[in-house]
Amino acid sequence: MSFMSEFYKRFVKEDYDENGIVTKFDLDLKYDYNFAYDVIDEIAKTEPERVALHWVSETGDEKIFTYKELSQESSRMANMLTAHGVEKGDMVMAVLKRHYEFWILAYALMKIGAVLIPATCQLMKKDYVYRFDLARVKFIVATAEDNVPDHVDEALQEYDWMKEKFIVHGTREGWTDLMASARRYRADLERIHTRAEENMLAYFSSGTTGYPKLVMHRHAYSAAHIFTAKHWHHITEGTVHMTVSESGWAKCAWGKMFGQLTCGATQFVYDFDRFVPENVLKVIQNYKVTSFCAPPTMYRFFIKAGLEKYDLSSLKYSCVAGEALSPDVFNKWKQATGLSLMEGFGQTETVVVLCNCYGMTPKPGSMGKPVPLYDVDLVNKNLETVKDGETGEIVIRAEYCKHPAIFKEYYRGAEQTFRAWKGGVYHTGDTAYRDEDGYYWYVGRTDDLIKASGYRIGPFEIESILMEHPSVLECAITAADDAIRGKVVKATIVLAEGYKPSDELKKELQNFVKKSTAPYKYPRIVEFVDELPKTFSGKIRRVEIRENDENKSF
Repeated sequence: MSFMSEFYKRFVKEDYDENGIVTKFDLDLKYDYNFAYDVIDEIAKTEPERVALHWVSETGDEKIFTYKELSQESSRMANMLTAHGVEKGDMVMAVLKRHYEFWILAYALMKIGAVLIPATCQLMKKDYVYRFDLARVKFIVATAEDNVPDHVDEALQEYDWMKEKFIVHGTREGWTDLMASARRYRADLERIHTRAEENMLAYFSSGTTGYPKLVMHRHAYSAAHIFTAKHWHHITEGTVHMTVSESGWAKCAWGKMFGQLTCGATQFVYDFDRFVPENVLKVIQNYKVTSFCAPPTMYRFFIKAGLEKYDLSSLKYSCVAGEALSPDVFNKWKQATGLSLMEGFGQTETVVVLCNCYGMTPKPGSMGKPVPLYDVDLVNKNLETVKDGETGEIVIRAEYCKHPAIFKEYYRGAEQTFRAWKGGVYHTGDTAYRDEDGYYWYVGRTDDLIKASGYRIGPFEIESILMEHPSVLECAITAADDAIRGKVVKATIVLAEGYKPSDELKKELQNFVKKSTAPYKYPRIVEFVDELPKTFSGKIRRVEIRENDENKSF
């Protein structure tokens, strides 16, 4: 009997319908569950030579870690960090891009009971100062690349509580070489006591409407991602799975850290700095990736790069998340590969909430249905369930801050945590409507909804239509002030190469929308820009567009 079935026997209770689609998924974790000990170390005992992590750099360097090697290296790292003063509960920031050292560090910190705070390498001095202060960071591990140590050292001129700095992929005065130090320590470790409810992992949110919040997850969160991997990514033993995400984002936890390895898969990591669609397609082709997940924007670039140039026959499953998916991308990908894009929806605060589970027939553009991990509902402002076809906020009915698949708290943000749970439900802040078959369709953030001429208009539908026009590379739909109507729909557009702004093109795009949806939704204002304001994670900051428009007259 494989480890995976033994794990399920101990921790997971699930049922399926007559079509093989999961209908029940419950976690029954022991009180001291810890992913690093109970998954990595246990698989290392039963199947030591199974490949856990296959890392490839942009220049072609490779590192392959079996479960045994990953177990030993994380224990070695834990021993070293403990010797350097890292203790249970300490906050440790990691700025490691897609370097393989990230995984060794992550599992080492879990074994110690310290809290991992992944961060993007795009941060500047002021970003570090804010994050250090809020999280009370005691240790940092950073890449030597992209001037990251410079920005960290500048920030530390205003922060006095850092105990030690570790560096990888280079050396620097005042910094400790992480891997060289770890090599001097033993590769066995006596289990350190942790509890499933204790802090394990924290991410700074994107901060689309204010300063980033620190989203704290417990150890149990890692087990909840079994659903993400098994029933959304369709991971089975032997799968080679690739999720495109830097380690600084929660999508890394979704697709590169937990559920995939629990299911006995090989986690494939392509360590690149700049996204080049042709290079990613070559990696899928050359390394025989079988399961793949990326944001819709990347799929759009893959399509433009020419899918017919690559042998993608190894791919058996493809998923998409991070932003809403347009039917046009869905259809072109399927035409080229024969694979449906299985869309999913969730947040930094959760695991997958809505998705097209394995066995479902996806509807192009739909996020799918609620997963049985949660009690999901669509509600109006009075928290009443809306009817099919009506727009409502996606909420989760659960005990306050107790669900293993929902964040534990906003760290040092009690008021923010309380607001997120007002009315006895967790508020996602995202709106959607549900069709007669139970599929959910994304509308927008609650603060992105447009009320114009008595109509409630979601930005995504209009953005999806505009993205089908060959002149549009990127776009954002917002509300703009109008003397007569109060608010009107505005399109802020980045043009594709070969196109130039003109009144004729504005009219063409407006008519393009009118022909595809109700006339009241077309953008009465069209503004062409060189780039859209975005968060570090690449999400469009519509709030910044609205703020900039306050002093403009159109």
